[in-house]
Amino acid sequence: MGRFILLLVIILLTSCSTSVSNINHDFFIIAHRGASTYAPEHTIPSYELAKEQGADYLEIDLQMTADGELVAMHDEKVDRTTNGKGFVRSYTLHELKQLDAGSWFNQQYPKQAKREYIDLKVPTLEDILKHFGDSVNYYIETKNPIKGEYMEEKLLALLEKYELLQKGNKVIIQSFSENSLRKIHRLNKSIPLIQLMKYNHPATVSEEQISHWKAYARGIGPNYQMIDETYVKKLRDHNLWVHPYTVNHKKHMKRLINWGVTGVFTNYSDRGVEVKQGKVE
Repeated sequence: MGRFILLLVIILLTSCSTSVSNINHDFFIIAHRGASTYAPEHTIPSYELAKEQGADYLEIDLQMTADGELVAMHDEKVDRTTNGKGFVRSYTLHELKQLDAGSWFNQQYPKQAKREYIDLKVPTLEDILKHFGDSVNYYIETKNPIKGEYMEEKLLALLEKYELLQKGNKVIIQSFSENSLRKIHRLNKSIPLIQLMKYNHPATVSEEQISHWKAYARGIGPNYQMIDETYVKKLRDHNLWVHPYTVNHKKHMKRLINWGVTGVFTNYSDRGVEVKQGKVE
């Protein structure tokens, strides 16, 4: 009788568990702007920490300066993450390098503040590639590509310079701009491309839409709050990657993994790695 009760308890606990099923597909932890909860986003220390935490990819948002240099910054304007004001595209690289890209973080997040974050510099894409080389994987977004003339050509030239395009999926490129992705696809068909989507209502997808995406993209990056298991399954049935953003809670990560997504963007790479490794019940 005692053994029967023990068996029953185990069955009940198993059925109520929210743990991650065995992952039988590729699954990437994508460090959103680096380890952006713990260090100033899009800075070398943020990327370094994400690497230490075990992220599979470092996400880099690209903006273009007035003199045509590619730099890592999410916003069109420098106001939020530096002590400057105005559009990135109105600054030359030399001018942009005079700005402090770290002190804002110490002021906004005092519990995470560090002295070494004071007066951090906005890195160029080349700074990042030179620093990390092929020791990490890169997940790069073309931001405002219409305003950044020749952004795609400059990006591919740098990736070629650092010999990153001949090494499997060392680089993934994403964008909300279909035109930007199609341009990259024309220039180099071997690079995996992700079409970012921002849904304002629960997401649905048609066969026609999937065929349209598959003409140039390897996968889709939707806002996770608007997708469900049916959406994920339909894309996966067509062998498209699904990389939702931005997923910071472990329970949401676990649910998405069990639905079959192939990666998540997160500000908490450490949490993502724990979930991926099955260390979270």
